[in-house]
Amino acid sequence: MKVLPRRRRAALINSVLGVVVLAGAGGAYAAVHDDGAKSTGSGTARVATVAKGTVLATVSGSGTLASPSDAGLDFTTGGTLTAVDVKPGDKVKKGQVLAKVDATDAKATLQQDEATLDAAEANLTKVEAGELPASSGNSDSGNGRGQSSPTPSPTPTVDAAQLAQAQAQVTQAQNAVDAAQRAVDGTTLKAPVAGTVASVAGKKGDTVSGTGGNGSGGSGSGSGSAGGSGSGSSGSSTGSLSGFIVLTNPAGMQVTANFSEADSLKIKAGQSATVTLNAESGTVLDAKVLSISSLPASSGSGSGGGSSSGAVQYPATLQITSDTSNLRTGLSASIQVTTASASDALSVPTAAVTGTGTNRSVLVVNADGSTTRTPVTVGIEGDSTDQITSGLSEGQRVQIPTVASSGSNGFPSGAFPGGFGGGAGRLGAAGGAGGGTFRGFGGAGGGR
Repeated sequence: MKVLPRRRRAALINSVLGVVVLAGAGGAYAAVHDDGAKSTGSGTARVATVAKGTVLATVSGSGTLASPSDAGLDFTTGGTLTAVDVKPGDKVKKGQVLAKVDATDAKATLQQDEATLDAAEANLTKVEAGELPASSGNSDSGNGRGQSSPTPSPTPTVDAAQLAQAQAQVTQAQNAVDAAQRAVDGTTLKAPVAGTVASVAGKKGDTVSGTGGNGSGGSGSGSGSAGGSGSGSSGSSTGSLSGFIVLTNPAGMQVTANFSEADSLKIKAGQSATVTLNAESGTVLDAKVLSISSLPASSGSGSGGGSSSGAVQYPATLQITSDTSNLRTGLSASIQVTTASASDALSVPTAAVTGTGTNRSVLVVNADGSTTRTPVTVGIEGDSTDQITSGLSEGQRVQIPTVASSGSNGFPSGAFPGGFGGGAGRLGAAGGAGGGTFRGFGGAGGGR
């Protein structure tokens, strides 16, 4: 008897094992996808009953929570902090003093500017009264004896040029006083709204910069976390807010969510929505659409500077109408906007309807099991059901086609997924008996 070489014998054994594995896998695949549905000439089908109910059409997006009452606060006038009256977690009222910087220099400047304004106003008063220096040639040369009566002094006149100049000086001085007063006021930081202190960027003795007005700016001094609180400074930040002090307030909480360009065309102000917190999937909040932007949120860009294939999205702003007292700025959420709805409507599963536009139809299942293609009119196209406005009656049954299968091996299209077939398909490694490895083989054209 001729003994086969070891390698040929191993290959033959692997081939036999491969056939066994494929046969078993095909049977398992067919068993999993056999849902007991009615068999038809073109595959399998399910049957549904025409019923009344609510049809909902929704679109989904994602975004984060934010409150329009949140505020990042900075000093108008920079200087040395003389008082910081709050700490993170404190509740504050509108108008409450939060912190102060040294106002000595700002007050001195205000006093100087007020004195300048007083002088300018006094000068304007004289000009308006016509108190001008006497013009040459107006003095009398006679002594009144043996001569005609002296000419009376002329009525004081107002010089137009001097009046305009005096008025300009007053305006300029008043503007300086107003600016100096703002600088003084800017040394005290007050809460513009009620809320909770989220962060404080410095402590007493630190130096902070200001967003405008008089005062010294610069980096922090001492051991505190002082960074400047003005524009472009390194002040404290919370989420998208930044400032020397950041206040948060859940009242009036909103959510801004991005939607695909197709879905954004269906969104309109006033539509109802639900907001589900990603951190608490059981927390579902009611909301309504305030606006949908006509400008895209982003178009995306690939790594290395290349353009990405990401779809354009449009942002919508929604007002949360549920209780917001326990919400926090920055929480991520999933949003579902109801774009259309119909209650007490005849409906069938969306999969039962075929065709487009006005050419829609369903397969009605007759009493004897036969089917009749019936035209229907579709109202609202819901997420899982379609509203039927004509063509069907409550209680009728319709057929829902499912995935068709062909071939005799239990696989769709007669082929094992990713396995045999023309071209370069190949079957990957599959476990063999005893822990061995079966190296698959592909169809014609490059499989192995």
